[in-house]
Amino acid sequence: MVEIIRMGGLTLEFLHDKESTGESLDMFRMTVQPNARMPVPHYHESWDETVYGLSGTLKFRVDGHDVPLEPGQSVFIRRGVVHGFSNETQEPATCLSVLTPGVLGAAYFREVAGLIAAGVPDPARMTEVMLRYGLVPVPPGG
Repeated sequence: MVEIIRMGGLTLEFLHDKESTGESLDMFRMTVQPNARMPVPHYHESWDETVYGLSGTLKFRVDGHDVPLEPGQSVFIRRGVVHGFSNETQEPATCLSVLTPGVLGAAYFREVAGLIAAGVPDPARMTEVMLRYGLVPVPPGG
């Protein structure tokens, strides 16, 4: 069963998660609205991420390099590599994300969605949630 999680300008449709795959992978379709507020640059401590473009164009910043992600293209982000993304176009962009192994799950996104729904999230609280789930925020220029 698909679980849909909305976080501001992001919509995630969880297709598989760590619970349903025995921690083999997490897989979700992500739609990013134009100029939506995005997560801070970060890296993952214990999983790799592969992102495949489905529609529109996302701009990923991976290890200091801009990588446009258009339909049919993919980007691989190894654990420990700082990255972030944005949609600087005027159209929504959609991609498929696969995290291996599946150690994050949907719980992280549910918690972040709750913080966003409660109003402007406290940066310290957001950082605490990220760190608890193995995402390490990196300050600009860091």
